[in-house]
Amino acid sequence: MSDALSPTNTPTPGSPPGARIIAITSGKGGVGKTFVSANLAAALTRRGHRVLVLDADLGLANLDVVLNLHPKITLHDVFTGKATLESAVIQAPGGFHVLLAGSGMVEYSRLTPEVRNQFLSVIQALTPKYDVVLLDTGAGISDVVLFSVSLASEVLIVATPEPTSLTDAYAAIKVLSMQQKRQHVRMVINQAARPGDGRAITSQLQQVLDRFVTTESGRPVRLIHMGDIPADPSVRDAVMRRQLLLLQTPGCPAALAMAQLANKIETTLLTPVP
Repeated sequence: MSDALSPTNTPTPGSPPGARIIAITSGKGGVGKTFVSANLAAALTRRGHRVLVLDADLGLANLDVVLNLHPKITLHDVFTGKATLESAVIQAPGGFHVLLAGSGMVEYSRLTPEVRNQFLSVIQALTPKYDVVLLDTGAGISDVVLFSVSLASEVLIVATPEPTSLTDAYAAIKVLSMQQKRQHVRMVINQAARPGDGRAITSQLQQVLDRFVTTESGRPVRLIHMGDIPADPSVRDAVMRRQLLLLQTPGCPAALAMAQLANKIETTLLTPVP
């Protein structure tokens, strides 16, 4: 197995203790992955953490759309030597930093050695400057997505209760378990219809994994349910307005759920800020 598909179970070499890289990914598109990334970043920033969201969906980036940003410099400019990495990092609404990727560039649809090395150097340069780096990856199990996820110490899969989303989430978890030797994967269920739905869905997926997927150690990959985000009309309104839900409607059910997710990530994964 190549190093590109080996998970980083400790902070990136050269990063200070406590720095965490969390990949936020999904089996299929359209499940709210970027929405979760942006609002989770805002919620963690409110708790005093230094947060960077890196748009790792190379070629099909849309983090700029969700945040209503119009960057003059993108990751593409850094990769091509047209701009410095420092100039490409900007502040987003919510107080966190973002590094945006360009969209519609076919050269990033495949993981070439050049793209791999450039992306790795960007991660290694940025990680020491933050408490947490969220990688908003593409959906699915392409080489680019798997490489992005391999750089993270933790993986958060976003899924909805729809059968197609769950089927693709299962496929992604299976690949992460077998190729990257992941012992556990965290899950959040978006657009949950009722309280408790996400935990039940996670439990059902766990039963399937127990039956059909085992890790190198012979034990099944463990799913960790991190929370549910309820179906909430405020979410669509915020997305259409290109605003963070936590800023536009902080008291709505979905925003409160995002705050709870940030709290769980802080208490289980991040070193508390003094």
